[in-house]
Amino acid sequence: MPTIPWSLLRFPALIKCPRSLCPPWLPGEKEKEKRNSYEINRIKWKMGTAELPTGEFQYNGALAYPVGPAGKGVAVAVGIVLTLSRLEIGIACAAFMLRAAREANLYGDFRTVFGKKVKDYPLSARTLKKIENAAHRTAAGAFKTYDLFLRLDQPLNAGIPVDQPLERRKQLFNLREIVLLQKICATNEGAEVLRDAISVFAGHGVMEEFSSLPRIFRDVVVNEQWEGPRNLLLTQIYRDIQRVADWYPPGEFVSNVLAGTSKETIDRFAEQLTDLLQRPVCGEVSEASMEAAEEWDMFCDSFFQAYQTIALEELQ
Repeated sequence: MPTIPWSLLRFPALIKCPRSLCPPWLPGEKEKEKRNSYEINRIKWKMGTAELPTGEFQYNGALAYPVGPAGKGVAVAVGIVLTLSRLEIGIACAAFMLRAAREANLYGDFRTVFGKKVKDYPLSARTLKKIENAAHRTAAGAFKTYDLFLRLDQPLNAGIPVDQPLERRKQLFNLREIVLLQKICATNEGAEVLRDAISVFAGHGVMEEFSSLPRIFRDVVVNEQWEGPRNLLLTQIYRDIQRVADWYPPGEFVSNVLAGTSKETIDRFAEQLTDLLQRPVCGEVSEASMEAAEEWDMFCDSFFQAYQTIALEELQ
């Protein structure tokens, strides 16, 4: 049997794999200490998220209960597990950034250097403001995304169902792409925010016994990588938008996601997106394709930050 890695939280009663649930004990045999037929080969050592063990399992004729149709394991994992996990990573990243902002502001108000508090130096004050603004914007965007998730009924199905009304398909597509954008953009900015917060503490910032920020930084970096690293999801977003262009034009997608901002902003992003979709972002490696890829990377960050800004303005 193949080795299947899966993240576990304190070894729950049912071990998950993409297509089934596998009980640790055979039904009715726990008293007889008859374990199910699998082995835990090892617990993998990660740089962060240490409280969420990642294990490597060997299944050998183990009893398991199907949670989806045979042959659809990847679709079930992507449609339910990955989508929900990516959504939660965005919310977690907002929490990390808010914690970093709080810790940095408290230290800036506490620590005195050359007769002045850290927060009273313009460069430090600028850093503190940058951290706080990013944290508030990210939190607002995360809750706006989660609100859309709650308002759509059963939005975790794999793909976009073709039998749904057009407007609902567009809403489901919006959610799909926003979740992907949030995952890569919030985690990327989260790592930057944590680095800035650590710098406010200077040498104390990297002392494990002094500050929680090193642990949070490691968790953010891990969250950047799993459930799809940046380049993979940038490619997926690009191909998704190309694939639906016949029934969901790029300009309309931009207008719907950025509803509430100025017409000038919408027109600018719509023009950029339309142009990038004609460029060799996913083509063969060349100077032109690498330049287009760089522009696509920057576009996604600025586009999602515009969405976050709208969310923050709606709260205010």
